[in-house]
Amino acid sequence: MKLLVKAPAKINLALDVLHKRPDGYHEVEMIMTTIDLADRVELSLLQEDKIHILSHNRYVPDDQRNLAYQAALLLKNRFNVKKGVSISIEKTIPVAAGLAGGSSDAAAALRGLNKLWNLGLTLDELAELGSEIGSDVSFCVYGGTALAKGRGEFITELPAPPTCWVILAKPFIGVSTAEVYRRLDVNGITHPNINEMINAIGQNDYHKVCQHVGNVLEEVTLHLHPEVAQIKDQMKRFGADAVLMSGSGPTVFGLVQHDSRMHRIYNGLRGFCDQVFAVRMLGERHTLD
Repeated sequence: MKLLVKAPAKINLALDVLHKRPDGYHEVEMIMTTIDLADRVELSLLQEDKIHILSHNRYVPDDQRNLAYQAALLLKNRFNVKKGVSISIEKTIPVAAGLAGGSSDAAAALRGLNKLWNLGLTLDELAELGSEIGSDVSFCVYGGTALAKGRGEFITELPAPPTCWVILAKPFIGVSTAEVYRRLDVNGITHPNINEMINAIGQNDYHKVCQHVGNVLEEVTLHLHPEVAQIKDQMKRFGADAVLMSGSGPTVFGLVQHDSRMHRIYNGLRGFCDQVFAVRMLGERHTLD
């Protein structure tokens, strides 16, 4: 038996950090939405009791460091599953890009294995398990658009954002999320207005959404990697309505409504950046059918 599960990327329309917690993590408030840029995760049932990861991307680990492997192992241990699985991951989402590619692969594995191994878990139960794997996995189990609090594991569903194009550009560099958070001065940041972004999405007001994008991690990453700032400047110059770095970076995204402007920005960035994509926001939550 085989199952194919899509694992869409996410972007942060707003990302705020409130304070550092006693457990060493940071308390965050993020508004995230899934976009139509997805990995393909194929799950094949194995009768033998093992987990096998297959990926042709040299940056994707094929052992216990892989979050999809961790998802399968968690389910096996928690529910005493004696069968195994082969997980083939076809990457489209850039690796280490601030787009939750690894987290989305893990979430896809959770949703798919729930069906493959006949576990009968709800999305809420899968999301709770996902929080044990990584901060973005709970959101990726649900997909759609949501406000995430805590480390990212407390999820409140939001309506789909206004329809628009999302142009993504990732330079050929890696960013350490841990290093970005370590360098963040929580007392010296300007916080985005999360409530205004929630209102803008609720009112389906594209221009208001563009006015309230914000990411407190930007300043740190832009200081460490000036090429990210250059991409932001190029996107603005080409005419994007809003430009923001996603997560801890280095991917930058721009929002536009008109096809002609999308093509202009996309073509302009392709001569300037390694990986460029033009996609739509998905808006809808995943289901378990």
